[in-house]
Amino acid sequence: MSSILPTHLNIHDLITFCHRPLRRAIRVNTLKISVADFKQRAIDQDWELTPIPWCAEGFWIEINNEISPLGNSAEHLAGLCYLQEASSMLPVTALFHFFKPSADSILLDAAAAPGSKTTQMAAIMQNQGLIIANEFSSSRIKMLHANIQRCGIKNVALSHFDARVFGQWLPDTFDAILLDAPCSGEGTVRKDKYAMKNWSQSSILKISSMQQELILSAFHALKKDGILIYSTCTLSHEENHDICHFLKNRFPEHIEFLDLNSLFPGADKTRTEEGFLHIWPQVYDSEGFFVAAIKKTKASTVEPAVKRLGKFPFIRPTRQKEQELYDYFASQFAITNMNTEGMLYQRDKEFWLFPEPIKPLIKELRFSRLGIKIAEEFGNGRKSGFKTMHEFVSCFGDNANSIKLELNAEQAQAFYQGRDIRDMQANGTKGEVLLSYRGNVIGLGKALSDRIKNSLPRELIRDNNLFEK
Repeated sequence: MSSILPTHLNIHDLITFCHRPLRRAIRVNTLKISVADFKQRAIDQDWELTPIPWCAEGFWIEINNEISPLGNSAEHLAGLCYLQEASSMLPVTALFHFFKPSADSILLDAAAAPGSKTTQMAAIMQNQGLIIANEFSSSRIKMLHANIQRCGIKNVALSHFDARVFGQWLPDTFDAILLDAPCSGEGTVRKDKYAMKNWSQSSILKISSMQQELILSAFHALKKDGILIYSTCTLSHEENHDICHFLKNRFPEHIEFLDLNSLFPGADKTRTEEGFLHIWPQVYDSEGFFVAAIKKTKASTVEPAVKRLGKFPFIRPTRQKEQELYDYFASQFAITNMNTEGMLYQRDKEFWLFPEPIKPLIKELRFSRLGIKIAEEFGNGRKSGFKTMHEFVSCFGDNANSIKLELNAEQAQAFYQGRDIRDMQANGTKGEVLLSYRGNVIGLGKALSDRIKNSLPRELIRDNNLFEK
């Protein structure tokens, strides 16, 4: 570290800050709540918010008299905010500093779990366009989906590949790519005291070799004039600057480094001569991080992959069935204009809403999960009907004009713990009902004669130590 530390910084400050606990930070999910309204919620909760200079929706947070974990707060469980380290908000800010999305934009988050950057991207895109959120680790896919679902996101398709395949599988496809590359994690020591336990120079060289392959793949998958953000939570040049120069040297006429000096006030404190941001923990009192912005100025060619995808298991429903489903949403929840919200597909008795830009890619890549599952059909003939899915409510519930049953704190806790809601009047509503807490829809129930039956998915249930208000 001493050998690569900028001359205006010193190693003693680095060591001192690495021993300090990391400041907690959150990002407001503007798909569900405005920043202004969230600030008021924070005042009500006695939270102190300090703005993060590089993210308008990001804040460092201090909690007075903390009783339950921040991850079990009503705000987090309802998807109003995401717990995210401040430095990790930088790559997405850098991406949209240079890229202006449209309803047709196709983006790739190449290493997406647990979902902090995917959800940040989706919020900036206002749930429009398409994000392919890829994760190689099978154990992390479930967490990625849970966070996307909690945040009310509908413009994402999940894939489960080694990201080195995208260059050949989907060449010249993406308008923008975020490659937050797997790394040695040198910048994470403030939150993980074991981060450096297995550190070695040989391991860095091994990781950097993989990073070279990843950035090459991302380069080929990017369209001409597309933007590539390369980032890591490590500090070594071998995994950062050298990877970017590797790509530049390999394709000198195709690559332009974009200067991040004007990304936010104070960015010049960590700017490198190339225009990258090499973030040392002591500069912004944050994790160590690295961010580079790269523009592809010329098209590239690569040998395409030989594909065997198998049969696509979804079909478009009949117009009659589509209308029946949308009529149900309109009559039960007063949610209308669903025919403008992407493409409806059917698999057996399931109904899924796909992002419109996915259409040309359906026969090009195998997806783990596409769009959101919005309903299931049950029964036959006159006894048939629809069961609404939690994902639909998470995305569209706050737009409903029907009665929403407002829960008190105790009832909301019971809901998140997977229990039915008793001692509550359904106000004459029968069947499925929207449940809200403090004005935000948090889920779905079914009105029975003696209770509201809980419809929260099992993977979202929290057992104990929940919020008090």
